[in-house]
Amino acid sequence: MSFLLIVAHAPLASALRAVAAHAFPELAQHVAAVDIAPDQPEPELAVRRAVEARPDEDVLLLTDAFGATPCTASQRATAGMPRTRIVAGVNVPMLWRTLSNLALPLDELAQRALAGAVQGVMQANPTPRQNQSGPKPGHDHLASHDQQ
Repeated sequence: MSFLLIVAHAPLASALRAVAAHAFPELAQHVAAVDIAPDQPEPELAVRRAVEARPDEDVLLLTDAFGATPCTASQRATAGMPRTRIVAGVNVPMLWRTLSNLALPLDELAQRALAGAVQGVMQANPTPRQNQSGPKPGHDHLASHDQQ
């Protein structure tokens, strides 16, 4: 089973870990968080320590934004570590999809994380009630103005 490390701007990593523990309490021991503070010197050291604490496990790192400090710190910390993968753009659907598939091989787990993130992002406007007409069209002052 892989280990999941969430690396994000403080306090997002810890908040996402709490979401993981809430939804999957039986897997909480397989998830850790590294919050990167704005003034934190050498953030890659905290990431490296968290990865090295799991020497016998594959580690999937979920970071908040590609190119931001948590992601670049994760990239520097895991350079040359073959049992790690990094996926940027963490969101709750990604997290839940990952937790549901921790037993998969690391490369496949990373792909499932990506799929969960993408499939979990959608426009969610309320839909009109069925069998009822929508709002009555009002006067459109932009479309019916006087032209002189």
